[in-house]
Amino acid sequence: PPECIDQVTEVRGFNDPQKEVYFRKKITDQNLANEIIKHMKTSRSLHIMCHIPVFCWISATVLEMILNEAEKDEVPKTLTQMYSHFMLIQIIVKNRKYNKATETNPKELSQSDKEMILKLAKLAFQQLQKGNLIFYEEDLRECGLDASEYSALCTEIFKEESGLYQDKVYSFVHLSIQEFLAAVHALESCLDKKENVFSKAVTGGDEEEEEDDDEEEDEEEEEEESIQLSDLHEIAVDQALKSENGHLDLFLRFLLGLSLESNQNLLRGLLTQTGSTTQTNERTVEYLSDKIKEESSPERIINLFHCLNELGSNSLVEDMQTSLRSGTLSETILKPDQCSALAYLLLMSEEVLEEFDLKTYNTSEEGYQRLLPVVKTCNRALLAGCKLTYTSCETLTSALQTSNSPLRELDLSYNDLGDRGVELLCVGLTSPLCNIQTLVLAGCKLTYKSCETLTSALQTPNSPLRELDLSYNDLGDRGVKLLCVGLTSPLCNIQTLV
Repeated sequence: PPECIDQVTEVRGFNDPQKEVYFRKKITDQNLANEIIKHMKTSRSLHIMCHIPVFCWISATVLEMILNEAEKDEVPKTLTQMYSHFMLIQIIVKNRKYNKATETNPKELSQSDKEMILKLAKLAFQQLQKGNLIFYEEDLRECGLDASEYSALCTEIFKEESGLYQDKVYSFVHLSIQEFLAAVHALESCLDKKENVFSKAVTGGDEEEEEDDDEEEDEEEEEEESIQLSDLHEIAVDQALKSENGHLDLFLRFLLGLSLESNQNLLRGLLTQTGSTTQTNERTVEYLSDKIKEESSPERIINLFHCLNELGSNSLVEDMQTSLRSGTLSETILKPDQCSALAYLLLMSEEVLEEFDLKTYNTSEEGYQRLLPVVKTCNRALLAGCKLTYTSCETLTSALQTSNSPLRELDLSYNDLGDRGVELLCVGLTSPLCNIQTLVLAGCKLTYKSCETLTSALQTPNSPLRELDLSYNDLGDRGVKLLCVGLTSPLCNIQTLV
């Protein structure tokens, strides 16, 4: 409850100028810093990730060493390449510090290094499946890890802290490192042991189904013995799409990226076997393309495009880019999967859109839904009369809570959002990350119930909301009375109410 909160801390991450400031402070050689900044800008997916300070640190660590010591063609261009290099660099640092090594080939791992990383990778996967970011000594022991053993290798990967009652707790220095190592475990288990790490999750489900399908499960266990990489990809895609909070999204990107021969070559010291073939990757690309057509969640679909990018397959996005450049997009009737490709393209653009008018695109209601994530990259989003419903507000709420979003004006007029939609929207409006100054909800079939929810939003500390349009809704006297509670609050910053 608001009355129990006396302070709110907002963690926004870096905006674009702050990203450059970080690299210039971290890298003492300014010519090298400029080269790193230039490289990061050439890969939009990497540049976007730089809003996370830890990722800036990882990138600076990797690129400083590679640009000084390695061939230019080894400079990472994808997320998977960046994290693969980071892990190998940590091994170099450890060997130089503890073994006093002067010349170390990071791709050739010692047996002890390999065992340590694979144990950490197993821990990462098991705890990611459970949704755990904090672990205990018993969790480490289950994976064969001695708590005193990890420190030599993992000071920049894994950390130890004192918890309640002086118990020691452990975590990876950032969730993305846990997700990367979890992907390493899934791939290594498949290639070296022919194991399906998702077997329990896949054969889980309802107890009644388990009892009825014992024979089928036995067959599945036999099939596990010879699981192919393409099968693992499909299972991982399905598991990620089932996740309500998207906690496997980045893991999936890493897993697919690690399946490329170039990345497996980087990690050849870890992987006894390799399993990348053109046929495997083509099958995975086809499966991802099918899922893009079937999936309903715009956010999940965008992640599938990130996955295609990790695999180096961008044909649908490239087609949309050609149409965008030629100016023929407005003449084209866009299919839903084309709308998703367009959304991905606009999200990856360096340019902030001054205005995003949904009605300018000739598509279906489903197509409109798939374009909604674009609102987080524009100043003004015009979504009036686009047959949106309360379900659209889930995507919009996510956009309102996006760190450093330029979105300032949102026009949702004449859509059938209803009270349920406003309730969802207010989750975003009350977020400290929300920057909305103008909100238009004219003709959205709202009643007095929406006023109760909006009143709470109006009383949010430091709310940026200045203009609110509720015209052409059946609010009644009861709704106005509720609104006045928020409007008269000293925390309310509304200047214009329609």
